[in-house]
Amino acid sequence: MLLALLCLLTFAGAAAPAVAAAPNARPCSAPYSATAYPFCDATLSIPTRARALVSLLTLDEKIAQLSNTAGGAPRLGVPPYQWWSESLHGLADNGPGVNFSSGPVRAATAFPQVILSTAAFNRSLWRAVAEAIAEEALGMHGAGQAGLTYWAPNINIFRDPRWGRGQETSGEDPAVAAAYSVEYVKGFQGEYGEEGRIRLSACCKHYTAYDMEKWEGFSRYTFNAKVNAQDLEDTYQPPFKTCIQEARASCLMCSYNQVNGVPMCARKDLLQKTRDEWGFQGYITSDCDAVAIIHENQTYTASDEDSIAIVLKAGMDLNCGSFLVRHTKSAIEKGKIQEQDIDRALYNLFSVQMRLGLFDKPNENQLGPNNVCTKGHRELAAEAVRQGAVLLKNDNSFLPLKRTEVRHVAIIGPSANDAYAMGGDYTGVPCNPTTFLKGMQAYVTQTTFAAGCKDVSCNSTDLFAEAIEAAKRADIVVVVAGLNLTEEREDFDRVSLLLPGKQMGLIHTIASVTKKPLVLVLLGGGPVDVSFAKHDSRIPSILWLGYPGEVGGQVLPEILFGEYNPGGKLAMTWYPESFTAIPMTDMNMRADPSRGYPGRTYRFYTGDVVYGFGYGLSYSKYSYSILSAPKKISVSHLSVPDVTKSTCQSLVMESELPVLVEFWAPWCGPWKMIDPIVGKLSKDYEGKLKCYKLNRDENPDTASQYRVWSIPGSPP
Repeated sequence: MLLALLCLLTFAGAAAPAVAAAPNARPCSAPYSATAYPFCDATLSIPTRARALVSLLTLDEKIAQLSNTAGGAPRLGVPPYQWWSESLHGLADNGPGVNFSSGPVRAATAFPQVILSTAAFNRSLWRAVAEAIAEEALGMHGAGQAGLTYWAPNINIFRDPRWGRGQETSGEDPAVAAAYSVEYVKGFQGEYGEEGRIRLSACCKHYTAYDMEKWEGFSRYTFNAKVNAQDLEDTYQPPFKTCIQEARASCLMCSYNQVNGVPMCARKDLLQKTRDEWGFQGYITSDCDAVAIIHENQTYTASDEDSIAIVLKAGMDLNCGSFLVRHTKSAIEKGKIQEQDIDRALYNLFSVQMRLGLFDKPNENQLGPNNVCTKGHRELAAEAVRQGAVLLKNDNSFLPLKRTEVRHVAIIGPSANDAYAMGGDYTGVPCNPTTFLKGMQAYVTQTTFAAGCKDVSCNSTDLFAEAIEAAKRADIVVVVAGLNLTEEREDFDRVSLLLPGKQMGLIHTIASVTKKPLVLVLLGGGPVDVSFAKHDSRIPSILWLGYPGEVGGQVLPEILFGEYNPGGKLAMTWYPESFTAIPMTDMNMRADPSRGYPGRTYRFYTGDVVYGFGYGLSYSKYSYSILSAPKKISVSHLSVPDVTKSTCQSLVMESELPVLVEFWAPWCGPWKMIDPIVGKLSKDYEGKLKCYKLNRDENPDTASQYRVWSIPGSPP
């Protein structure tokens, strides 16, 4: 969303002829009862009801519906509605649809940022998190503090490591992003009922080829993404196609950028493709003020009215912002559009509202405040961190630590005592955030904190001495380094992959002066070049925790002291700093040796890496072998042991070529169920699995029973 233009969004609320209404106010119900109208007749079909409502609206009432802050029609008993709410990794108040400032619900569970949850490669976990977020959304709706339409997930590809919003995504692989979209949308929207009825609306964004904020003079508001047909079809589009066809998302958001010279919200060919070829049934919204910039910033059109004409005729239905409310009537008067262009959009909007039950009587058993910030949701958030945490280095099995041998811990770094640093983009008000310092003190009473740097930018060495003294007194030193939202966020990309400021100097100094073992904990969504630490014997262990959310402080000591075994795998390539010589604006995925272009993501990149996609260690020891030929097996000979926190059995596929596979592994937590994950078999693969070799073509029934699926042609 466009945070920089919130002033325009405030004006949107003033421009629309809206009256105050609770987010859970419903047409056809008191105090807006208008049951005499056919759109309130639940015996009629949703298409019939939606068309009936559109036919009763005046032109001014119709135009008022085209903003995220939709005006009502009081004479028909239709209250205003706020379309914009956020639920990326928990309910957030970035959009006006979620209100923590008044009412009984003042916080919501802050789950880990998506890039960390993705590292678990556990589809059932993704589904469970989405279901928990949905429960809290319904609880806030029942309390009158939220609507039913949300603009998540972000399923763009993490194409460039400098992207400030890469943290919001499920990584760089289109197949993984597609799989994540299915679990999130289905978990959030709930069972797809008769006439497409859903409990909540999820929105797949940002369509399409959007993955740059602000870099070296380029801005997302004016950037023209030049994408070749092959990359569009096999990289940028697949997550959206799956999100619509399989997940059946009810909303799609078109992005700010141009695609091959045409503003995305005006790309009729791509927007209509979602309906005509992919079967999309829902509404298409613009990103915030993405229509206004078509004329004002991109100068693609000659007037504001022309901008409105091209987006409505392209198939867009809703504008986040006030632009359409202010200029649509003028567009009609000038003959740029006809009223039927608005009617088409309103039909899609009201159809989704009716599928959500907003024009039916409210459920007497609706959820409420007791469904938010529950103990179960906090435990699920912790489980997501445990499964997603990636152990990048562990020389000589330095971790896990033994509590009996550690009496004094020094935890160093400004983020070690900052709950805000653990949230990431689109974090709301967490229920009970636990800092790393607080969590460590629960394990080791004698835990000393030193900031080392004033903040994450670390522009001074003034606080180094205090950190060195704290480290000297400790048995173990834990340095929390990396990124936060001052370094990567919406509307802000990085220019370097190195640790910010003097963080590297702080780590070097502590390691060299204290002579104490140092554990490096990295925060942040984007990759960082920590080659210095990777090759430094004084730093035996490196742990990546992304943005762990409100339970980060609880889970860190659990992992360090071996209560839980980290099993996460990186969902993105960690490139060296030299990669920053590649223009962020180059959208080509495949390598081009003729111009020294190394390609992007593990699928095509030909250069050196700090850590590769799918990399991640564990406290366990593994062995693997490659057989010269597959062996047939009999299901009756399989012995499946009880699932524990550290062991599991899975049936996997052997292939002569590295492929992406989906297989089943245990959710090592209190649920102890068998869950699917997507992974990549290669020489770097690590996982404590007892592998059975199976020729899937010769044993289709066995493969089907054990859910062994391959994605043919996946590159190394």
